[in-house]
Amino acid sequence: MIALVALLAGLVFGLGLLLSGMANPAKVLGFLDLFGAWDPSLALVMVGAIAVGLLAFAIAAHRSTTLMGLPMQLPRTAGVDRRLLIGSALFGAGWGLVGFCPGPALVALGAGVPKAVVFVLAMLGGMLVFELAERVSASTRDASA
Repeated sequence: MIALVALLAGLVFGLGLLLSGMANPAKVLGFLDLFGAWDPSLALVMVGAIAVGLLAFAIAAHRSTTLMGLPMQLPRTAGVDRRLLIGSALFGAGWGLVGFCPGPALVALGAGVPKAVVFVLAMLGGMLVFELAERVSASTRDASA
């Protein structure tokens, strides 16, 4: 049952990305081009997504279990640190260069967009490099302790 709910949520999310234009790199790049041919239409999509997210997190913060009865697993709140700033800058740079972020890239991949194949492979490579760097960092910390 949980897998079915996850599948349906993913399908609704993907459909929303397709309908809003977030899976179209040209539309995203037009939104990011503030000093050129700026396309503000995605601003409404983002405002709507933020509003839904804020409401969902506010409700979830007061619950100990999900609607499916599983333990609630919310991200731990942490301050702004160097890792967050670097990660945000890399995310923004990648988004600005190619017009994809992870969710829409997977939707575009499923829709057969060739550019999405390259992006998803690069994204998976970056995730692998990060995981290896984290393991090296953890083993270095363990060895020095």
